[in-house]
Amino acid sequence: MPHALTVDEFAVADPVDAWTQAGFSVDADAVCRVGGVRIRLVGRDRGTGIVGWSLRGLPERSAGDLDGVPTARSSASASTPAAHANGVTAIDHVVMLSPDLSRTVDALAAVDVHPRRERDTELGGRAVRQIFFRLGEVILEVIGSPGTAGDGPSTLWGITYVVDDIDATAALFGDHTTPVKDAVQPGRRITTLRHQDFGMSVRTAMISAPILGA
Repeated sequence: MPHALTVDEFAVADPVDAWTQAGFSVDADAVCRVGGVRIRLVGRDRGTGIVGWSLRGLPERSAGDLDGVPTARSSASASTPAAHANGVTAIDHVVMLSPDLSRTVDALAAVDVHPRRERDTELGGRAVRQIFFRLGEVILEVIGSPGTAGDGPSTLWGITYVVDDIDATAALFGDHTTPVKDAVQPGRRITTLRHQDFGMSVRTAMISAPILGA
C-alpha cells in the first residue's frame, strides 16, 4: 500500500535576508523551519517564487515533475519547528495555480492524492474553482477556471501560515499587511502580507489557528 504524500520542503528563490526582515527565523543552511516543513531559500539565481518542492511517499516513477512543478522524492524526517518573531507556527495551505484543473487532478490522482472538497468562487472578477487536497500537515489548494484546458505548467503560487495571535502579527507588520478580516474558514481571521516590501517573491498570508470542532 503506498504511503501518503507529505511535504518535506519547498524551494523558494529568495535571499535569506528578505525572510529574516519579515520575522522568520532562518538557519545557517538557509532553511526556514515552519512546523514540520522546511523552506529552503535558494536565492535569486533560481528565479523567483516557489521553484520546486520535495515530497515523502512519492512513487519513484513520479519524481522530477508533478503537473509541471519540479518535484523531488524525499525520505527525510519532519523538521523540528522553529520559533519565529512574526508568530508563525505552521503552514496552513499552499496555493497551486492550474491552467487545466482536470489535468492537475489527474496528475495528483496518479500519485494517490485525491480531492477532499471543492468550492466555486471568484478571483480577480473571474469564476474559479478551488479544489483542496491533504499532504500531511499542509493543505494543497489548487485553483483554476472550471472548463478551461490551457497549456503550460501548474505553479506553486503562495503560502498561508498559521499564527498564534493574528492581531499581534498584524500589529508587528503594521502597514506591511492588509487589515485583518474574517477568513472563509468559520471562526478564523486572515491578513495578507505585503511581501514585496521585504523583498520576498512568494505571496504570503497569515491566518489564525483552526477552531477545534469547526
